[in-house]
Amino acid sequence: MRQKQNIEMIEKLKEAYPDAKCSLNFRTPFEMLVAVILSAQCTDERVNKTTPAIFAKYTTPEDFANMELSLLEKLIHPCGFYKNKAKNIKATAQIIVEKYHSQVPSSMEELMSLPGVGRKTANVVMLEAFSNPQGVAVDTHCKRIANRIGLSKQKEPEKIEQDLLTIFPKKYYYDLNHVLIWHGRNTCTARNPKCNECCISNYCQEYKKINP
Repeated sequence: MRQKQNIEMIEKLKEAYPDAKCSLNFRTPFEMLVAVILSAQCTDERVNKTTPAIFAKYTTPEDFANMELSLLEKLIHPCGFYKNKAKNIKATAQIIVEKYHSQVPSSMEELMSLPGVGRKTANVVMLEAFSNPQGVAVDTHCKRIANRIGLSKQKEPEKIEQDLLTIFPKKYYYDLNHVLIWHGRNTCTARNPKCNECCISNYCQEYKKINP
């Protein structure tokens, strides 16, 4: 019964957010990879304001592999944690050029072997750049909703993801990656969630505690 309710819930979210998609702007798999690395501890809006000027001049793995680290740090400075991000982006670009013939690898294992690329980043790249979702990228919105609704009691993103993958068939991975984030941004916010406007409140364990 619970499985049926979970599917119904996702269908309702799909109806509520028919335009839900990745917020990051990109043209190539490599630009997607760079944008996702920059998005760590940074808003997608800030990344989208920063990358156009960069990608107008530097767009290929070779460009970033050959770039002076100090210049890269300066270019991505608005996205925060710029020293570590610059180091990872440059190192990743060098590996892609040398090991993968300048093509972003298209498997989770290969992506996660790159500097600065964890499971969440790899999930996003697999979904957005290669249209081949392998899991769910658990960000702060996804984590919050999964816990509130009762889809997972875990706190670590990878454990939450494993719970979600157990609950939902693979055909829902694409939608899960988008609608949970959009719902978190628009309705199920961290502070003052709009429970009275929520289309899935009747599925939510947190809401039922407040409104038995």
